[in-house]
Amino acid sequence: MKQLVDLEGKRGLVVGIANEQSIAAGCAQAFAQCGARLAATYLNGKAKQWVQPVCDQLRVEWTAPCDVRIPGQLEALFAQVERQWGGLDFLLHSIAFAPKEDLHGRVVDSSAEGFSIAMDVSCHSFLRMAKLAEPLMKKGGCLLCVTFYGSERVVEHYNLMGPVKAALESATRYVAAELGPKGIRAHAISPGPIATRAASGIDRFDELLERAAATVPQGQLVGVEDVGALSAFLVSDAAKRITGTIIPVDSGQHLLA
Repeated sequence: MKQLVDLEGKRGLVVGIANEQSIAAGCAQAFAQCGARLAATYLNGKAKQWVQPVCDQLRVEWTAPCDVRIPGQLEALFAQVERQWGGLDFLLHSIAFAPKEDLHGRVVDSSAEGFSIAMDVSCHSFLRMAKLAEPLMKKGGCLLCVTFYGSERVVEHYNLMGPVKAALESATRYVAAELGPKGIRAHAISPGPIATRAASGIDRFDELLERAAATVPQGQLVGVEDVGALSAFLVSDAAKRITGTIIPVDSGQHLLA
């Protein structure tokens, strides 16, 4: 009997692995366990030393640099996807960035430049990837991105990333609607707070973790493996009639006022 979450033969691009503790790494592990063929990116040569061991362990077929702020690099990445595989079945976008001075200050004090950079890297890059993936998903596919409940509620110290993630969630819904006729689905996964390298850039993130651990209904924080399990289901054929959703995996944190 064929297993429900079966990714055998599906080709997936994972963007955003920073190290073995990152959300993207947890998702990549789940994809690999379900039989997917994977490619992954690293930000630059300096970051590759942390990313490549994760990819080697998961038998990622190939890796490539991807800094969405460098003109042409994203286009080169998808050109390589086409050369290597001739198509693409799913994509995970798990990148976000805001300049420290803008991220640690009040939203009303954010600079136009900082706001623009945060939106470009954290939100618009997902739209760019969707556009580049579209012609490669000839038989349909799935696009995933990562958000946080600070998009819809004010979370202390989350600051500028709140409005940016809200924009990402809205963008996800439009991507799902516009690419749906081609069989391409889109989702934003919303994990609870996880101690990742990216999250460490948020001021006093350890306090956010402590509060969540003390209040979530299930009494336990989520891990990258929990996010991975959900992501593997969403890109599988078992979820072929689900699209355009913002799905929490947060031990029930989204239920709290």
